[in-house]
Amino acid sequence: MGRLDGKVALVTGGAQGMGESHVRHLIAEGARLVFGDVRDEQGQTLADSLGPGCARYVHHDVTNEADWQRVVEITTSTFGRLDVLVNNAGILRRGTIEKMPLAEFRQVMDTNLVGSWLGIKYVTAAMKSAGGGSIVNISSVEGFAGTAGLSAYSASKFAVRGITRSAAQELGRYGIRVNSVHPGGILTPLLREEAAAFASDTDGAAKVFGRMPIPRLGEPLEVSRLVAFLASDDSSYCTGSEFVVDGGMISGPGY
Repeated sequence: MGRLDGKVALVTGGAQGMGESHVRHLIAEGARLVFGDVRDEQGQTLADSLGPGCARYVHHDVTNEADWQRVVEITTSTFGRLDVLVNNAGILRRGTIEKMPLAEFRQVMDTNLVGSWLGIKYVTAAMKSAGGGSIVNISSVEGFAGTAGLSAYSASKFAVRGITRSAAQELGRYGIRVNSVHPGGILTPLLREEAAAFASDTDGAAKVFGRMPIPRLGEPLEVSRLVAFLASDDSSYCTGSEFVVDGGMISGPGY
């Protein structure tokens, strides 16, 4: 039996990268799920590849309340319940505080933070009806240590830690657990170009990877396995907690 047999999940930002990995791995563990994204062609192609009856793709802008209401309704009407939310959708914009436009800062905060907050808000009733559930908020190691040029991203990921802890306090009495996951450098499609250039820079690679106990970039599946653990009953006594999956990056010297 799969770790998630009988459970129904909702995954945001599921059309590519880590989100796609989460979708595939949760299904492999026995879940049925709905996943959303704004990349409709990629999302539908992924859904079609997963086999009949186990997954459904829905266009979903996580900053839009109506989209949240719709995707939760679709999930419960399609599969009869909702047990797991993976708040995965997120964006990254680079720029110093001095030069970043306010609109760009707000876009990052709306997607990464407000999107997660809305997710918690709109799945709560369905999870109460199901007798409990698990909410997994994807933050980042940037939620622990800010980096120059990533003020918006870092601020949003620090804030995800805060809403995770608050939600855990509010929802624990209903059997709903809320935890955050903090990936480090994960080799998603968005990072592959950087990684290719980075690998050719021997001195730069030695400096960064030399600081890490596990001297390599992570694979999306390594994050997805942790997400599945938190989604499952195996983590039944975990809530309000922060789980780092970064190869030891932020524990190393000089980070």
